[in-house]
Amino acid sequence: MLALEWLDRANEVMTRIKETQLENVKRAAAPMADSIAAGRWVHTFGCGHATIPVEEMYPRIGGFVGFHPMVELPLTFFTRIVGEMGVRQFVFLEGVEGYGDRIMDGYDFDPRDTMWIFSHSGINAVNIDVARRAREVGMKVVVCGSEAGFRDKASRHSSGKKLFDLADVVVDNCTDAVDASVVLKNHQDRIGPISTISFVTLVWMIISTVAEDLANRGEHLFIHPSHNVPGDTTAHERLDAALREYKRRVAGV
Repeated sequence: MLALEWLDRANEVMTRIKETQLENVKRAAAPMADSIAAGRWVHTFGCGHATIPVEEMYPRIGGFVGFHPMVELPLTFFTRIVGEMGVRQFVFLEGVEGYGDRIMDGYDFDPRDTMWIFSHSGINAVNIDVARRAREVGMKVVVCGSEAGFRDKASRHSSGKKLFDLADVVVDNCTDAVDASVVLKNHQDRIGPISTISFVTLVWMIISTVAEDLANRGEHLFIHPSHNVPGDTTAHERLDAALREYKRRVAGV
């Protein structure tokens, strides 16, 4: 049964993460905790389906203020498949050098910030340009992706560098270069990608570690509460407090 085969492949990836990436998770969480404790940001970026982990972390029940999502609409394709902002445009744009620089021009950054980038391959220009600019600002750069899977693959950037080469910390998503994991009879291409569930797993492992670090420092976290649970009479007050804190940080107060 292919459903169970996919589940087995996913469980194998979760096991590899647990067995090989815990130290990298801790190393990734440390600069993020420093950024948030300083009243600054962990900026989060990805292209295509690598925006899913960005959208998963904040705003999200159980997430907390300090993570700033950078989602560039033309670099996603979840609803526009053909026509405007379709897949063909996306595939072209993620390889355009300079586009990442223009994205970065739209924000204010600080050396105390951290840049967290998701990319399965780490070979496309937009992510590489974002990471390069983040390093120029003085930010720490954390990358989640298939570093081992793409170790012998060439960059598509004129610098010859891959995203992993620009990272202060790499957390491997422990998936193969060919993301889809299940062989289908009479077909060349596999089905059942694994990288998304791997990315989301790493998101909550790293964010949980950040939260643990900050709580141990005595920092108060503005957590997005489960506001739909009946009987919690102060949930909306806590939600309002989190959104006020987010607004305060955005304003730079």
